[in-house]
Amino acid sequence: MNAARLPYRQTGTFSSIALDYIDQAAALKPFFTHPPTLQGIQKAIEARKQFATDRKTLVAELKKQYEGVETSDNVKKSIESLLSADTFTITTAHQNNLFTGPLYFIYKIVHAIKLVDHLKTSLPKQNFIPVFYIGSEDADLAELNHINLGGEKLAWETKQTGAVGRMKIDKGLLKLVDRIEGQLSVLPNGNEIVSLLKGFYKEGVTIQDATFYFVNKLFAEYGLVVLLPDNTALKKQMVDLFKDDLLNQTASGIVEKTVDRLGSAGYKSQANPREINLFYLKDDLRERIEKKNDKFTIHNSPLTFSENDLLKELNDHPERFSPNVILRGLYQETILPNIAFIGGAGETAYWLQLKDLFDHYTIPFPVLVLRNSFLIVEKKWQEKMAHLGFTIEDFFLPEQELLNKLVTRESKNETKLNGSLTELEQLYDTFKKQAAAVDTTLEKHVMALKQQTVYRLQELEKKMLRAEKRKFADQQRQIHTIKEHLFPGNGLQERHENLSYYYAKWGKDFIKELYQHSLGLEQEFVTIKES
Repeated sequence: MNAARLPYRQTGTFSSIALDYIDQAAALKPFFTHPPTLQGIQKAIEARKQFATDRKTLVAELKKQYEGVETSDNVKKSIESLLSADTFTITTAHQNNLFTGPLYFIYKIVHAIKLVDHLKTSLPKQNFIPVFYIGSEDADLAELNHINLGGEKLAWETKQTGAVGRMKIDKGLLKLVDRIEGQLSVLPNGNEIVSLLKGFYKEGVTIQDATFYFVNKLFAEYGLVVLLPDNTALKKQMVDLFKDDLLNQTASGIVEKTVDRLGSAGYKSQANPREINLFYLKDDLRERIEKKNDKFTIHNSPLTFSENDLLKELNDHPERFSPNVILRGLYQETILPNIAFIGGAGETAYWLQLKDLFDHYTIPFPVLVLRNSFLIVEKKWQEKMAHLGFTIEDFFLPEQELLNKLVTRESKNETKLNGSLTELEQLYDTFKKQAAAVDTTLEKHVMALKQQTVYRLQELEKKMLRAEKRKFADQQRQIHTIKEHLFPGNGLQERHENLSYYYAKWGKDFIKELYQHSLGLEQEFVTIKES
């Protein structure tokens, strides 16, 4: 495969806050600590050295997590190395989407691995480990229960509730694997990817564990450590901070002020804090904790706690308290010796809201790195684009702009009145002078006539273009087909398509190609062409 880069701004698909962060705009500098550069990484390392990370507990819990799991020597080495004060993590995170969900789930992980390898070479005095933090406590089933494959949405329908990671695989989900097999078994590596899915997504296994096994299998050779944070010993480290949120609602006040400051700088809020930013997590329940008068209630449940009872519950069962998006980063950065977080545009935006919160709790704020984005273009689509006389970069334009370019380039008839309109405007300027010489009040009347005439001629120009476009109906359909494949629903391919098709076509080589063309700190969009 061959790759090319283009600036994120040129894609026209990213938010202003993400683009400004890439450009290190002055307006955003108060909202992060270290820039995404090698120098920024070095400063983050020095800050992290001053923070006490419970490495022994982290390693002990990871070893428990990996018990009975086929583990590569590289992963074992990664886990053991976390005991060293000179080992730091590069972390990315995502919810446990079904079968890994959209492609960017995979892109995040590959980026973390590539950045680790870059830093091992650039900063040889330290060691670096890639970590994938599974957000298994997320309860938004509608967001996580499906994949898109071959233009079809395959969704898991279940009546289970609570954290999706704790839900168990049932016969309904296994039917989806059968449907995937029906679509992919004809491809060169289709049986291999289906075999992996069937091996890990088994009836009775939790979604969290199936995701863990699958991701571990895909990336074990790279030394990736997969972390399941739904863990009693790890959450015990957060008891004091969680207590502060329950009793004093500290986080909401701090983050609201930061959001206001971002708003004053022209940026919209990505994640809004609640008074209490914790969920109560037990069995099939994950609901907000709310304070009403002197009692704490669990939303959508009959559960009620007094202050003393809730604090006792927190001390005895910290695993029953689940941080929301406002507190999750604090938890991650407390339990891991982390120096950089790789996230998408939305994640980067909400992390920028949290810098003051990290400062308040004196937890080191990581370097924020916008995750890599790819557009995969198979050979057949390259040929279709070339036949129309377009490049891959052209297809980042809206569909109508592409058609306009094609018509302008290919049409034998002139659809622009630019020259004529210029002559007309000059003629009206002459009329205006003549009229003004007779009566100055007639000048405005001439200007009004000019505006009316020019407007009507511009409308004529649009009608001429529309009429000419109709002669290019076949090309218009081809443009639409290509655009819909590469940018489904006018969005990025990576937010729609699933890994399984590309693995079925290219096997493990697909991940190797992603690694090969992945960037570290360069922060550019990458197009990958099948050669």
